[in-house]
Amino acid sequence: MTLKKRIIPCLDIKDGQTVKGVNFVDIQKAGDPLELAKRYVKEGADELVFLDITATVEGRKTFTELVKRISKEINIPFTVGGGIGTVDDARNLLRAGADKVSINSAAVKNPQLIREISTEFGSQFLVVAIDAGLVDNEWKVFVKGGRESTELDVLKWAKKAEKLGAGEILLTSMQHDGTKDGFAIELTRQLTDQLSIPVIASGGAGAKAHFSDVFKQTNATGALAASVFHFGEIAIPELKSYLKSEQLEVRI
Repeated sequence: MTLKKRIIPCLDIKDGQTVKGVNFVDIQKAGDPLELAKRYVKEGADELVFLDITATVEGRKTFTELVKRISKEINIPFTVGGGIGTVDDARNLLRAGADKVSINSAAVKNPQLIREISTEFGSQFLVVAIDAGLVDNEWKVFVKGGRESTELDVLKWAKKAEKLGAGEILLTSMQHDGTKDGFAIELTRQLTDQLSIPVIASGGAGAKAHFSDVFKQTNATGALAASVFHFGEIAIPELKSYLKSEQLEVRI
């Protein structure tokens, strides 16, 4: 049985508003997160991802309240990330109604956090997000919202995350993010060929064909995008009809 490919809008949250940038900078407002979430449910999104991109202590409290409101209003799975550094942080967001949590910088700093969260709640609740950037022509892991490079090789880190208990990888190419030139096909292919857990491709969606390309040329199980959905450049129902016409299995 072929798993249906997932279309996943991503909402970056700052000060209670959805925002979007290019290459992780030039941030602009994109609307109210709750209204956007409800719109995406109606349009047929398979899942949603909410990322608190300025997860200060105050922001975290506000964000938890937002998660509670979202969970009451929508009926599709959603993942929450940003500033999760402990098992308790994950527990609070899952209790607030999130279906999954996503960790990134904290996992790089303390890889055992992956094992701790997956042991406590199950690997299906844990997404490890990887922000990938090119350094001297090699894909390295970036942390702190893409502001800081590390020595970690993206593929090696993804394999380690899987071994420690990650249930899914959210792979974002910073080189492609917001450019609308297409996903990082080669990098996504390498990860999906060598991992046995699902991989979501992120960064670079600008046309319906880009989604088709990443699904046909890699084993990605989901494709994530933000601005093309937020600003109405690609409508999810049209995208899914297009993918269906390309012989790809999607939930209509």
